[in-house]
Amino acid sequence: MFESLLETIAGGMNLNAEQIDFIRSLWKPRQLRRGQFFQRAGEVTTHGGFVVRGCFRTYTIDARGKETITHFSPERSFIGDITSAVTGRPTPYAVDAIEPSAILTIDIASFNRMLETFPDMAREYRFGLQRSQGAQQRRIAMSLSASAEERYADFIARHPALAARVPQRMLASYLGITPETLSRIRRSINRS
Repeated sequence: MFESLLETIAGGMNLNAEQIDFIRSLWKPRQLRRGQFFQRAGEVTTHGGFVVRGCFRTYTIDARGKETITHFSPERSFIGDITSAVTGRPTPYAVDAIEPSAILTIDIASFNRMLETFPDMAREYRFGLQRSQGAQQRRIAMSLSASAEERYADFIARHPALAARVPQRMLASYLGITPETLSRIRRSINRS
């Protein structure tokens, strides 16, 4: 369970057994059923998670009950609202499992202790945050300027395995279109 975490956060670092044991001691395994929440909107985020197996969605629900998915997190992804964790403010995001999932969780103090202990890991974490922000900015630009067909094609090109794994209504929510529009786009692509 810890192998994929260590490969992801410690990539090219040569860690000895004591360092690996230290990292493992900070992370706690957790199993979630499909539909089970990792984080609820309105709560302050106190833990981060690393997806070992399964897939999660991060989403908001507006006052009229409309759900908007902002992110999917398959294996080797991190889940949780870092802004809420840092500021202590309630998160607007819910995060739940869309498949039976296994994760590793870490409380924020332990996560900070890990980064302080391993400066190379902290540097890679900052780079990861920058890449995530860049991807988020790209997604905003796409949602403002690209057609539904272009948004779908971009998602398929970037995440082909995830497109087949995520329920159609959730993918439509992520793309900012109706499930009917997504069905029409898929039909037109299949006819081509």
